[in-house]
Amino acid sequence: MSRPSTPSRNRNACPLCGKPTVAPHTPFCSQGCRDRDLLAWLGEGYRVPGPPADPDAYESDADGLDSPAPRPL
Repeated sequence: MSRPSTPSRNRNACPLCGKPTVAPHTPFCSQGCRDRDLLAWLGEGYRVPGPPADPDAYESDADGLDSPAPRPL
């Protein structure tokens, strides 16, 4: 019978350094590894695949967060 596919790392190991996880920082072992992972996301070290963005598809004058707030009556 074939074995189900499982990650090669231990489920209770930090994905960055491999040390055992600690409950307040799960799935990481420490605040340091949590911060390293966040910085990797913010610095575009990780990317989610998808189609390329079309810069012409967005209008700068469209309603949204950059729109001025409505004036009270």
